[in-house]
Amino acid sequence: MRSIARRYKNIEKKYIELPSFICFGRAIRGQRFTQKVLRRHFNDLVDKNEYDKSDKRQLFNHFYRLNETG
Repeated sequence: MRSIARRYKNIEKKYIELPSFICFGRAIRGQRFTQKVLRRHFNDLVDKNEYDKSDKRQLFNHFYRLNETG
């Protein structure tokens, strides 16, 4: 079973200095999760203080493409 949260936590522990959205990107790269699953985990795992609310849609679109292609 592919778990975004488990992958994210492992990356976060290994690379303490990385921002949460970079850890999230590494956790989902090439995994082909659905948009619904990605959106839910994005909201749960990525620190809201690391990006502007106005950029959220653009960031999510980037993560979805990263998720699809790797």
